[in-house]
Amino acid sequence: MFISKTLLASAAALALASGAALADPALIYDLGGKFDKSFNEAAFAGAERWKAETGGTYKELEMQSEAQREQALRRLAETGANPVVMTGFAFAEVLNKVAPDYPETKFVIIDSVVDQPNVQSNVFADEQGSYLAGVMAGTATKTGTVGFIGGMDVPLIRNFACGYVQGVKAANPDAKVIQNMTGTTPTAWNDPVKGAELAKAQKSQGADVIYAAAGGTGIGVLQAAADEGILSIGVDSNQNPLHPGKVLTSAIKRVDNAVYDAFKAGPDVKPGTNLWDVASDGVGVAMDDNNKPLITSEIQKALDDATAKIKSGEVKVHNYTSDSSCPVS
Repeated sequence: MFISKTLLASAAALALASGAALADPALIYDLGGKFDKSFNEAAFAGAERWKAETGGTYKELEMQSEAQREQALRRLAETGANPVVMTGFAFAEVLNKVAPDYPETKFVIIDSVVDQPNVQSNVFADEQGSYLAGVMAGTATKTGTVGFIGGMDVPLIRNFACGYVQGVKAANPDAKVIQNMTGTTPTAWNDPVKGAELAKAQKSQGADVIYAAAGGTGIGVLQAAADEGILSIGVDSNQNPLHPGKVLTSAIKRVDNAVYDAFKAGPDVKPGTNLWDVASDGVGVAMDDNNKPLITSEIQKALDDATAKIKSGEVKVHNYTSDSSCPVS
């Protein structure tokens, strides 16, 4: 069932629905909306896959402001939704506060760890997927300069950037990586105009491959890169189809699988922390007919070698969130 975008309307609809489907799972999207072609949309895809396979229904809610987080969690828990799944690290603080008040409800958070007995945390080795994207960029660049554009300047996105730089340098030690963050507030996730401006600025500095880890803002990056005749790299979801033949790859994280698994488990969701990495196919890069013409044998070999070395443990990609530094720049 679809819940209106406004929280008040959502609360009313959920109250009406509670008697009919007390055990429906619920999904709360982070700011940027469920059709952001990236992180939130990956979560939506997982929910829809569960719905198609089971014929079940679920509640969904799109965040409109930071102030709605606590109320959204409480409203869903009070209407009997179980589990309540939320996308984004920004839910961590409020979930830590709310979860103890609803011990019979299972909560599932994506992209952060909340240590509560009724919470399942799902974290992704974003640095590993970004490393693989970096290896491809470092191999593909003709100018020796590539770019990174992040969304909100937070440790999570710094981790994407650090992993990317490590991969670029592994493939091309002399390459230069230009880095920009879109902003320091949540609006940085949904500013495609700013993303396009940053992409054009990086191109003017010589970048011919630009990786965007910026939610909805990244749509502007990919568009500008296509318009300017350079390559881009998408994030979270497979964004290769947005500009066929112009997106080198997308660093994907299987948020869809995390949501699908949570919905499938229902109230029996197991608390604790799940790590999704290259070895478990939780992160990786997207390869399809849209980017096939761009993948030379040299790029493919570099990618295959890097993937194998990460899986075997020969290559250990530095995680910025556990140690707020980056060994390369």
